[in-house]
Amino acid sequence: MHEFSIDNELQLARASGTSRLVTLEALARGASARIVSVDWDRFAPDEGARLRALGIDEGACVGMAHRGVFGGRDPLAITVGRMTVAVRRVHAAAMEVEPL
Repeated sequence: MHEFSIDNELQLARASGTSRLVTLEALARGASARIVSVDWDRFAPDEGARLRALGIDEGACVGMAHRGVFGGRDPLAITVGRMTVAVRRVHAAAMEVEPL
């Protein structure tokens, strides 16, 4: 799917009020989603570069594999392709996703 068509689908969904966007942090364990937007201003430059290098960016399909077990439930383990990546909850809160 082309980036242009992804943007059109999002615009149509938002305009029609059928958008189901949530933050990555709120995604249920075992659920999959597509990253719609990332507030890169909430990341330190090196953190943003690391996440992009791992394929975590707009348009990527991700899954929620596990959540931490301690107080803040940090970190979150997400799948990106065949990788499992640990992400801080504060970073996941900066990512809007559309559940699949």
